Amino acid sequence: MAGSALLAALFISCTLLTGAVEADARQNGHYAEISQEAESYMPILCSPLPPPSSPSSSVDTVTPAEITAVHTLGAPLSLRTETSRVVSRLAELVSMFNPDVVVGSQTSSQPRSLQEEAQALSRSLSHRETDWKLVLIIIPADLTCICSPHVVADVNIVVQEVEAALQILHDQLHRTFVHMVVWGGHHEQDKCECKRDDKINLGLYKAAFLKTLQDSLSKVAEDPKWHGRTEDFTVLLQSAPVITEPNSDPEDSLSDLNRAAVQLWTNLLQPSAGQVKAVDGRVVTFPCPTQERPFLRTQRNSPSEKEIDPEAETSDHALGIVIPCTERNPSAATPTSVHKLRPADIKVVAAVGDSLTAANGVGANPDNLLQVITQYRGLSWSIGGDENITTVTTLPNILREFNPSLTGFSEGTGGHTEPKSFLNQAVPGAKSGDMVEQVRALVDIMKTDSRIDFNNDWKVITMFIGGNDICDFCMDSVNLSPYNVVNNIRQALDILHSEVPRAIVNLVELLNIVPLRGLHLDSSLECPTWLVGLICPCIVKPKEGSAELEKVHEFNRAYQRGMRDLIDTGNYDTRDNFTVVLQPFFREVFLPLLENGQPDRSYFTPDCFHLSQKAHTLMAQALWNNMLEPVGHKTFTQDFTAGLDLKCPTETDPYFKTAVNSNYTYPDTSPTVPSLTNWGSDFSCVETAPSSSVPTSADRVRPADIKVIGALGDSLTAAFGARATNVLELRTEFRGVSWSIGGDETLETVTTLPNILKKFNPDLKGPSLGEGKTHLGFNMAISGAKIAGIPGQVRTLIDTMKNNSAVDFHNDWKLVTLFIGGNDLCQYCNDRLTLSAKNYSLHMQKSLDLLYEEVPRVIVNVVEILEIEGLRKIKRDSLGCNVIQPFVCPCFLSPGDESPELAEIKRINRQLQDDTQELVYSGRYDGREDFAVVLQPFFRNTVVPVNAEGRPDTDYFSEDCFHFSERGQSDMASALWNNMLEPVGEKQRYNHFRNDRSGLKCPTKEHPYIFTRRNSFTSSTPTPMPPDFTLPPQTSAKPCITECSEPLPIWVSPVVAVAGLLVGCGLSAIFFVCRAKKQKKKTKTMPNSAF
Repeated sequence: MAGSALLAALFISCTLLTGAVEADARQNGHYAEISQEAESYMPILCSPLPPPSSPSSSVDTVTPAEITAVHTLGAPLSLRTETSRVVSRLAELVSMFNPDVVVGSQTSSQPRSLQEEAQALSRSLSHRETDWKLVLIIIPADLTCICSPHVVADVNIVVQEVEAALQILHDQLHRTFVHMVVWGGHHEQDKCECKRDDKINLGLYKAAFLKTLQDSLSKVAEDPKWHGRTEDFTVLLQSAPVITEPNSDPEDSLSDLNRAAVQLWTNLLQPSAGQVKAVDGRVVTFPCPTQERPFLRTQRNSPSEKEIDPEAETSDHALGIVIPCTERNPSAATPTSVHKLRPADIKVVAAVGDSLTAANGVGANPDNLLQVITQYRGLSWSIGGDENITTVTTLPNILREFNPSLTGFSEGTGGHTEPKSFLNQAVPGAKSGDMVEQVRALVDIMKTDSRIDFNNDWKVITMFIGGNDICDFCMDSVNLSPYNVVNNIRQALDILHSEVPRAIVNLVELLNIVPLRGLHLDSSLECPTWLVGLICPCIVKPKEGSAELEKVHEFNRAYQRGMRDLIDTGNYDTRDNFTVVLQPFFREVFLPLLENGQPDRSYFTPDCFHLSQKAHTLMAQALWNNMLEPVGHKTFTQDFTAGLDLKCPTETDPYFKTAVNSNYTYPDTSPTVPSLTNWGSDFSCVETAPSSSVPTSADRVRPADIKVIGALGDSLTAAFGARATNVLELRTEFRGVSWSIGGDETLETVTTLPNILKKFNPDLKGPSLGEGKTHLGFNMAISGAKIAGIPGQVRTLIDTMKNNSAVDFHNDWKLVTLFIGGNDLCQYCNDRLTLSAKNYSLHMQKSLDLLYEEVPRVIVNVVEILEIEGLRKIKRDSLGCNVIQPFVCPCFLSPGDESPELAEIKRINRQLQDDTQELVYSGRYDGREDFAVVLQPFFRNTVVPVNAEGRPDTDYFSEDCFHFSERGQSDMASALWNNMLEPVGEKQRYNHFRNDRSGLKCPTKEHPYIFTRRNSFTSSTPTPMPPDFTLPPQTSAKPCITECSEPLPIWVSPVVAVAGLLVGCGLSAIFFVCRAKKQKKKTKTMPNSAF
C-alpha cells in the first residue's frame, strides 16, 4: 500500500511539473523547433505550426491547435470502451498542437437515443460558444441485421436518426466540427436468423451493408444546409468505416486501436500530396498539417474528388456477340463417345461453384454496391440464359445457337434454390469443401427433372471453385492446404464420374488472383479496399514484398498445379461417355488497364472484386475457346483488353476437345509408392563431378567438393525417437537417420543430407551412425538443447574436427547445419527473460561468430525454426500423444486457441525467425571468401502434412506426437537439400511433405554450385534481400544468461518502476521546455511521422 501511494504521489508530481512547464510555454507564446536532444526522444511528433494571428471565425480556416475538446455521441455500451480508447488516442494527436485539449466523458450508463445524446451535449456546451469543438458521431453498424431483407429500410432509419441529431447540433452549437464515423467492428448481434444459414456469405453481406450505409450518410454530409447558414459549423463523413477485428494478442489489439485513431486523424486534416496513410506492424505512420495545408478539412476547403464513374471508363464494348460459326449441325446419330461430341449434341448445361458462377453483382449499377449481394444468375458466364447471344454472352447462349432446345441454364436473379436457377447450383461464399454437397444436389435434380433424359442427354457441367479458399487460406492453412482443396474437388468429380452418364465436365483452373490487388494499390480509383478486406483478407491485406504475399503466390500456384495434376492422373477417362477437361484460360490473368495505365474498373462490380457483365462476356468466350482447343495446347493467359475472337468447330474438326481426341499423353504425376520398410529417395542427378581443382571461394563449391559434414542442434537433429515404435523407445536417439547428419545405409533406403551428398562424394566424413552416442561423427546435437548451448556445441565441433586425423581442417570444404529454437519456444512462458528473442539473437550471433572466426572453408546452413503452432493439430489416441506431448512443449500446447498466451508465443515464434534472418543477411559474415552462411527457410511457413482423408498425418511424427519420425526426418532432408539448390530470394519458404522419392533437385550445368547469397545474383545486379528484411545494427552486446535467470529480489520491481516514472517525468519536462524554446525559431514542417 505504501508503495502504491508513493507511485501515485510521484505521478501527481510529474503531472504538476509537466503542466507547469507547459503552461509557462503557452504563456510566453513561443513556437520553435524541438531541440536536438528532445527530437532524439520524440522524432515522431508533428512540428507545431505558427499560430493564427487571430482566432478563426470561419470553420474553413481552423487549425488543429484551435480544437479545445473532442466529444463522442452514439456509441452504445457494448462499444464504449473501444471507442473511448480510440478517441483518447485521437486526442493525443490533437494535443501535439493544443496540449489543453480535453475528451468529453460518456457518463450515462442508460441507453439513450442519438437525439437525446445530441440534446444533452448541446446543453452542456451552451457556455462554450467561443471554443472550437470536434464532435464524433459514432454510427454502430453491428447493431443492424446485415442480411435482413429489410436492410434498405433499416439503413434509412439509421440515416433519419443521424439527420435528426445533426439538426439539433446545428441549431444549438457554434464553432463545431461534426464527423460521422461508421463503426463496423466485431461486436456481432445474434438477432439475425439469416446468420444461422451456413449458405449465407456473411462477409459479402457485411461489406455491402457497410458500403450502403456509408454512401447514404455521405449524401447526408453533403447536404448544403449544414454548410451554408453559418461559417462556424460543418459536417463531414469519415471516408471509410472504422473496422476493428477481434484479437487475442494484446499487441495486435493495440495496433488495431492505433490504426483506427490514425484513420480518424487523417480524415480530419486537409489532404496533402503524397499523404502517408500506411500502417505497418507496430509502427503507425500518420500525416501532419503543413504550411500549405494547415487547416482541418471541410467541404469548402477540401472538396472531395468526383468518384470515378466506371460507365464513363467503359469503351463501347458490346455485351452480346455474333457467332461466326457455320458448322452448326449435330451428329447424324446421338454419339456414344464423349470424344465425338459436337456443340449441337449438347442437350443440358449445369454448373457448380461460388459467387462468380452465381453471378453476384454482375448486373449491378456502377454506384450501387448493395446490388453486389444480388445473384444475377441469368447473366452468369458459364450457365446464364437470359435473353440471347445478341445481348448477353454466356456459354449457354452460345450453345443455343447450335441447339435451341438446350436446357439447364439459369435465368433472372435469385438463390440456388429458386426454380429459375435450375442447374446453376453455385452458392456465394462456397469453398472447395462445399463441392460434394453442390454436386449431390445437382445430380438429384438432373435425375428427377422431367425436362432431362438423364441417361441419354449429353451434358456440359462446369466447375469453377477455389477463390474463397485462397481468400481465407491464411486463417486456416491446414484445412485449406493445396492438398485438401484438390482432394475436395476430387471427391466431387468422383461423384460425377460414378453417377452421371454422357457428360463432359469443364474444370476451370483457379484464376491467378494476385493481379486483382492492383485495383487496391491505386487510391485514385477509390475502390473500397476496406470492404474487400472483409471478403478476401488474405489477398488484400498483405503488403507488397511481404512474406505473407509470397505465401499467397505459393498457395495460388499450388492450387493451380494440384488441379492440373488431378486431371493428369487420367482417372476420369475410364469410360467412353464421360471425361473431365481442365480449362486453364484463367491461369495467367492480366489486370485490364485503361489507356492512361490505370486499372479499368468497368470489368468489375462496384466492390472492385467481383466481375462485371463485361468480364463475364469475355469469360464465356474464353471458356468456349478453351473447349475447342486441344488438350496440351489450350490458351492459359488472358488479357481481356486485347479482346477475343470466337473459335468455331470445322468440318474436319467438329468436336469438343478431350485428352483422347487431342492425342494427349498423360504425364506420370504419381510419385513412386514408398516402401513400407524405408523412406529412401531416388537419385537422378547427372552433374555429380567435383570442381577440377579445390575451390577457394564458398560461392564456387559443388556438392562433390564437400568433404566434411557437421550438425548442431537439439533432439530433432539427434533424431530423438525417430524410429520409436513404443513409448519406451522414445528416449533412443536414432542418429543414423537424422535428416541433416545421419549416414545409415544408403539414399535408396534412408533419406538424409549426408546420404544425398555421398552420391557426389562417397568419402564424405562426419555422418553419425546407428543409435545413441557411440558413432556421433560430427553430430554435436544434444536432446533438450536451447540456443544458449549452441556456442558450446560449436566449440566441441571445432575441437573434434581439428583432432580428427581424417580431416584436413584447413583445406577440406565443410558443410555445417544449425537448427535450434524449439526448446526455447516450448519453454518460453516459463522464463521469458532468459529465453527472450534478444538473447536468442545474441547466442546465435556468438555461435556464427565462432564458426566465422575459427573454421576455414565452410558453408553454414542456418535452418529457420519451424512454426510450432501446427503441432497443436497433431493428435493420436495413445499415451505418448495424450500425456507426453503437452509435457514436452507446454508453452505452445497448453494455451487455449484464442488465448493471449498463444498469441504471444506465436508472435515470439515469428520474431525468432525474423531476427535470425536479419543476422544471417546482415553482411556480418561477408568478409571471408571461404565462408558463407545461408538461411534455409523451408520451415518458415510450416504446413502440417495431411493424409488421404485430409487430416493431420501422424505417421510423420514419433510416439509423442511432437518429434519427427523417420518419415518426417526424410522429408526434412529433402527440403533442406532442395533449399540448398535454390537461389537466395527464391527459396521455398514452406514445407511440402509427401515422401516423393523423385522429389530431389539436382545441380545444373549452368549452376553446379551450392547457392550462397553472393552467387545467387549476377555481379551487375544488386543483391536483393528477402522482402521482410531490414539491416540490423551491429552489436557487441553480450547475452544475458545466468544472471538474468536468477529470481529478482522483491525490492527491484518497485524501485525500477519508481525510477522509470522519474525518468519519464524528466523527459516530459525536457520536452515541454524545448517546446517553449521552439516558439522562438522558424517553424519547419514534417509531413509524415510515426508512432
